[in-house]
Amino acid sequence: MKSLIKILAMLWTVVFSTLAVQQSAVASDDVGVRQITAPSKERGIDLDVTVWYPASSGGKSVTLGESMFFVGTPAMLDAPISDGKFPLILLSHGAGLAGNPQALSWIALPLAKQGFVVAAPTHPGNTGPNRSATETMKLWRRPADISETLNAMDQDAFFKEHLEHDKVGALGLSMGGSTALAIAGARVDPKRLAGYCDTDVLNPSLCEWVRQSGVDLHAMDMRSAARDNRDTRFRFVMAIDPAPVDVFEFNSFSRISIPVELVNLGRPGKIPLTAQAAKIARAIPNATYFTIEDASHYSMFAECKPGAPGLAEAEKVGDPICMDGGGRQRRDIHRELIDMVTAAFSRALKAGH
Repeated sequence: MKSLIKILAMLWTVVFSTLAVQQSAVASDDVGVRQITAPSKERGIDLDVTVWYPASSGGKSVTLGESMFFVGTPAMLDAPISDGKFPLILLSHGAGLAGNPQALSWIALPLAKQGFVVAAPTHPGNTGPNRSATETMKLWRRPADISETLNAMDQDAFFKEHLEHDKVGALGLSMGGSTALAIAGARVDPKRLAGYCDTDVLNPSLCEWVRQSGVDLHAMDMRSAARDNRDTRFRFVMAIDPAPVDVFEFNSFSRISIPVELVNLGRPGKIPLTAQAAKIARAIPNATYFTIEDASHYSMFAECKPGAPGLAEAEKVGDPICMDGGGRQRRDIHRELIDMVTAAFSRALKAGH
């Protein structure tokens, strides 16, 4: 576990170094990327936000999300934004190795190519050298990060004239998927959250880290855990392998009023227990549910570099970060996910164009 924390710190350094100017022959000249900040009353700090957007030519070539394990994604730093107005997608990342916005560039950039602005805050304490088990498990703080990022985008001088402010959606992967569900109206059950790591049945990897960090969920201040984080500005949310879903008050799903799309990665019996969303989809009045059976929870990571599986084993990462469900390469699974996500948000946010 100490080795894993060291690796996470190294990855976080790499993530931000890749925002520096790099020459890239394959960099897209029609997707820009820009860093802004979002003041957070919840956390008492400014959130770092990465934004991808349709761009005209210009800017400086950068590669986002590249690490010792994963291939990066090219974009153009601070390119001029294209003329017109665009729907906005707020993107919520997971925790751990893929726990930062840049790690999700593989899906954010194609969405920008299709005419969306995509804004992703860094959820503090969920990744990097300052990763904290306590902060990671304060799940109720994440939706506020998304809402405060939306506030910042609505006021940002560069973006505000280019946004369709009434066409806003949320996309989340893994823990980000649970964040998206909370934005839609799902509420955490404090008792379920407190008991989440009483055994390793639900999430052995996460709970081992929580215990080794000396965190007792039963002793955590849960007074704000059950609050309503619904943000009525959102018209649609999509959650891919949302986790943990078993900490929500189940009856709160039936009170979600906006359309929701849920996707699980894997075939029945292979989907992590804490991410199984089929039952949730039946409880939400206007929900659709899909699976990609030859994928795995790790398919939401970027493509692995050659030699990454061996390197991950040597570094004692502990999770099969380069393993998919068998049968297809991750690149092909990503194409299916990108098509699925693009179609869903186009239906929800571009209807009537």
